Amino acid sequence: MNVINLADHKLHPAVTVSNIRTFVPITLDNEAADYNTWSELFRIHCTAFLVADHLEPRPSPAATSSADKKKESASPPADSWERLDAIVLQWIYGTISTGLLKTVIKKSTTAYDAWKAIENLFQDNKATRALFLKQKFVNTRLENFSSMHEYCQEIKVLADQLNNVDAPVDEQDLVLQTITGLTEQYETVGTILQNTKPLPSFFEVRSQLCMNETTKANQALHSSQQAATALHV
Repeated sequence: MNVINLADHKLHPAVTVSNIRTFVPITLDNEAADYNTWSELFRIHCTAFLVADHLEPRPSPAATSSADKKKESASPPADSWERLDAIVLQWIYGTISTGLLKTVIKKSTTAYDAWKAIENLFQDNKATRALFLKQKFVNTRLENFSSMHEYCQEIKVLADQLNNVDAPVDEQDLVLQTITGLTEQYETVGTILQNTKPLPSFFEVRSQLCMNETTKANQALHSSQQAATALHV
């Protein structure tokens, strides 16, 4: 079990998580390919377990109301800010690569400090990174992938990365680039999709292309079976 049953209602939900990778199954590395996905999954997880405030600066003592102070003093040790922050910091360190960990780890740091250090690392040199990603995006071709699913996934990941470095790719450009990168085998379905008014969404295009791939594979299998039967006869 990844979450211990809450026998004591005073136990903070974050304390019950025993395997962070169940909720954030991505290992973030220096390549930045998964930063968008990793950060979104991590933020959702922290929100679900009531520690999203640890991804923000800690409020100063002067900003804490008397009611909050009274509540904090009445809280059990499991609810202490320092313990919860250490748990969130463990989650961060447990979902990044060893190389990235060595880059951002620092003595006596907070979860927010580590979170911002990682964010800044992937937000630096946005113009250079955007240029590189844009080139990769426009040169992505189906012929370099083993399946339509992998091809469409790569196109979407690159678009998300471009959005992350302030070089947004709108839905129309995403769809047109997906169609542009198809092989001659999919020229007919690509032309139909491109001339559809209004232009279908990326997920609709992806669905149509994957279905078309499955149909072609079934037709090829049927033809080979017929050929084998004829040869046997």
